[in-house]
Amino acid sequence: MDNKKDNFKRIAEKRTNKIIESISKLHNLTNTSFYEYTNEQIEAIFDAIQKEIDNQRNVFENDMKKEKKRFEL
Repeated sequence: MDNKKDNFKRIAEKRTNKIIESISKLHNLTNTSFYEYTNEQIEAIFDAIQKEIDNQRNVFENDMKKEKKRFEL
């Protein structure tokens, strides 16, 4: 059982750090010497990111709810 917990922790940390690093790289797009963008484009980017974060959170929350469902009298 601890092996599953260790695997989750190891992989979750690695994937989370990759995601954080990728999101941080969005900052490079603010360099107006190379890029031009609108507020609508920025909103679309962050809306898409937030939507996926919300979707993934729901997957975990629904999975946890499934475990808690148990018949009792």
